[in-house]
Amino acid sequence: MNRKELFENIKRKKTFLCVGLDTDIKKIPVYLQKKEDPIFEFNKIIIDSTANLCVAYKPNLAFYESLGLEGWKAFEKTVRYIQAYYPDQFIIADAKRGDIGNTSEMYARSFFGHLDIDSVTVAPYMGEDSIKPFLGYPGKWVIVLGLTSNKGSQDFQFTTDINGERLFEKVMRISREWADEDQMMYVVGATQGKLFEDVRKILPHHFLLVPGVGAQGGSLQEVVEYGINSSCGLLVNSSRKIIYAANDENFGAAAREEAKRVQEEMEYLLKAKKLI
Repeated sequence: MNRKELFENIKRKKTFLCVGLDTDIKKIPVYLQKKEDPIFEFNKIIIDSTANLCVAYKPNLAFYESLGLEGWKAFEKTVRYIQAYYPDQFIIADAKRGDIGNTSEMYARSFFGHLDIDSVTVAPYMGEDSIKPFLGYPGKWVIVLGLTSNKGSQDFQFTTDINGERLFEKVMRISREWADEDQMMYVVGATQGKLFEDVRKILPHHFLLVPGVGAQGGSLQEVVEYGINSSCGLLVNSSRKIIYAANDENFGAAAREEAKRVQEEMEYLLKAKKLI
């Protein structure tokens, strides 16, 4: 899926919502535990309930890898299900990979070659040669960790050099030379608020993957006010607040209700910015 197609999907659905599939075996409804593959069954219901209200799904690999082989099988089945029944969805493997070149090539081959996923999140700390292997797959997206929403982001990302440039700014400024806005996105946490203005000075045209709205307390209005661009340029993720909106047999309907609430707010904001 290219940038134009992604924007067209946002306009058609009137939403830039990404639903995070952070599926914790300890939090899903008890009745699903009797199923052969409870993680996949949970994901399937969430996806069926929310697919027309979002444009992307983001499985977080930690929740699947923690279960060993069975977890990886559930992840792969989830990806295949979305690809088969909801091919207009943009799929993000939230894996935060980053290693020396030959190892990164194996990670890239796993997500882009074997699974044919649209995008994967990567950590840029090791530099260009750790990211380049992911950029060797035409039509696939690399999503670089830029400015995160966690408290610990203050530890390193805001340190400044002798010129006053903050580390997150340097990461964005240098890495944007590795590929253009048609192949690279950046993670920018919703809790960073007005700092989206600084991000947009460096990355005016890129899409930003924005976690932190919902359970983490980020403001959707602030994200849009300071971060939106002429092609929307935002994929705002909500995970726990949607997928765990209820913990009984009605969890699918509850997830849909919460996703619908977010979609309606996004529709209002898109109209206010005259993008739809």
